[in-house]
Amino acid sequence: MKHLLLIGIGPGNPRQITLEAIDSLNRADVFFVLDKGAAKDDLLRLRKELLERHVTRPYRLVQVEDPQRDAAAADYVGAVEDWHRQRAALYGRLLHDELAEGQCGAFLLWGEPTLYDSTLRILERVAQPAFSLEVIPGISSVQALAAAHRIALNRIGEPLHILPGRRLADESGIDNVVVMLDGQCAFAELDDPHLHIYWGAYLGTADELLIEGPLMQVKAQILAQREQARARKGWIMDTYLLRRR
Repeated sequence: MKHLLLIGIGPGNPRQITLEAIDSLNRADVFFVLDKGAAKDDLLRLRKELLERHVTRPYRLVQVEDPQRDAAAADYVGAVEDWHRQRAALYGRLLHDELAEGQCGAFLLWGEPTLYDSTLRILERVAQPAFSLEVIPGISSVQALAAAHRIALNRIGEPLHILPGRRLADESGIDNVVVMLDGQCAFAELDDPHLHIYWGAYLGTADELLIEGPLMQVKAQILAQREQARARKGWIMDTYLLRRR
């Protein structure tokens, strides 16, 4: 049977890859890499550097163009479903055409494969060829954010909520919320003077940006820094914690 590894490689710092992940890299015969376009060459380059640094056995790299989600679609759920179908068809072709029986393939996934990453759900749609699956956990951007700001994610006796940016407006009574995938900067619409924000972008990398303070005082600074960074690099990965003081 064919075997597939989903390897969490952390949010960007090459030193944050785990020993288990390095061992897993050296089990793979084929690495599947999705090319997201010139604007995100940094993400592709880091994956290749990790392989060059840590893999000591012969391997093959299969690089393919990643299907793009229609970010302007009015039906968000429908657009994501269509994107997942395209990716599932691509993954099925890769497993069929590029991985021989008895071989081990691998995807290198940013952060933690089980937290706001779609690969596991997409692979559920791939019925053929048959393959076994193993997930190697990684450090998430949420952990990296807390470490960079030197804070504990949870407070005593309180829950921690994690949600995507598009759901922030639906959240009532924000007390301790981590927000990911907030391309529309939903935090900027909040006007609660009691909220404190811990924001970070490109966490763990040489380009890391950190801002923290009362939301009403620093949100304009975050918006400006975010726009400048995105214009400079062509992409941005950021996350933040909102906490009621």
